[in-house]
Amino acid sequence: MCGRYALGIRASFVRYQLQQQNMQVDNAPNDDEARETYNFPPGAYGLVYRAEVPDNGLSDDGQGNTENDTTNEGAYDGAEAQETQEEPSSHKKAGFNGKYELKTMKWGLIPFWTKRSPDYGSMMRTINCRDDSLIENRGMWNTMKQRKRCIVVAQGFYEWLKKGPGGKEKIPHFVKRKDGQLMCFAGLWDCVKYEDAQDKLYTYTIITTDSNKQLTFLHDRMPVILDPNTDAMRLWMDPTTTKWSNELQNILKPFQGELECYPVHKDVGKVGNNSPDFIIPVDSKDNKKNIANFFGNAKKNNAKVEELRETIDHDSSENHAPLPIPAQNENLKRKAGVEDEGHIDKAMKLEFDPDTKPQTQASSSPAKPITPAKPTGARKTRSATSNAGSTKKPSSIKTEGNQRITGFFGKGDAPG
Repeated sequence: MCGRYALGIRASFVRYQLQQQNMQVDNAPNDDEARETYNFPPGAYGLVYRAEVPDNGLSDDGQGNTENDTTNEGAYDGAEAQETQEEPSSHKKAGFNGKYELKTMKWGLIPFWTKRSPDYGSMMRTINCRDDSLIENRGMWNTMKQRKRCIVVAQGFYEWLKKGPGGKEKIPHFVKRKDGQLMCFAGLWDCVKYEDAQDKLYTYTIITTDSNKQLTFLHDRMPVILDPNTDAMRLWMDPTTTKWSNELQNILKPFQGELECYPVHKDVGKVGNNSPDFIIPVDSKDNKKNIANFFGNAKKNNAKVEELRETIDHDSSENHAPLPIPAQNENLKRKAGVEDEGHIDKAMKLEFDPDTKPQTQASSSPAKPITPAKPTGARKTRSATSNAGSTKKPSSIKTEGNQRITGFFGKGDAPG
């Protein structure tokens, strides 16, 4: 099953990437027409690569159909439709010489015969189409597989690994091509117009197959991934090939190339979440949600703050550090009109340096330094190295600090 994938890039860039791989892209939607998200859910509008053909595909002679194909109308009455296998056409196909486009479509295929919009549960049953359901020329997919084949573009897809008792713990994994190229999922598309609607609705499904050896630990199914500019891709995308064949069926097989698969953050489990971190390994240094990066970034931020501090060399001891400015003299700083506190210290030296004041105390005992009166609320400063021999100095008031099909599409609604 493929129930979630990533497409967090613009339509214009997808067009460019496909063209770089020699894929013809004549038209593409504007960037704002397709949903750009790393957590692409069913029901959203994604980018589908297809041949520009009528809404009913090309007829057996390679021309556009002029009437609706009623092959499958009224097919679902609780069992799959029984269809008559058509004889192979003798018409020799010369290939398709028309245009190819990227088109915005809704994920969750709704057959053209549907009369009213299905509920979300019914639509979820058609987000994927099993490859083994296409072997026989019957069932709801019969028209689409012959005339409406496409490619669904993605960066990769998600799958949840079940662990623990009863598989209650689910760990999301992201799968992408190792070569970094876009993933091209084999898909089918259709166009429907509800009886009460004016506009047409284009929808698509992603075809799945057995998982390759690399992904069997994760899930038993995986999307069919095609390589661009290959014979398989050209055959799949040729709308003039309107008969299902073994050659087409054989295209639907597990991917033979190299893939990368790794756990990602659990936040991808919620459809509303979207982050480029969802396609990055959860333990990667590039993942911002990695807990190790949280502390690493904190250290970096602290380092940046420290780098802003200016270091001044001096020979003085801590006992000779500049005196703090008392609060009552803040007005003197404003009068000075400078922001260098060193200048302020000089401006107030005469008033606060005890060495500049006259010693008027007379005594017969040895002279002692005169200690100025302590300002109200002042605290005694101490040496960082010793408590002995410290000279009492006036201190200031504290300054401020830093801061997941059957008949569910209109079973009784199809016309006779």
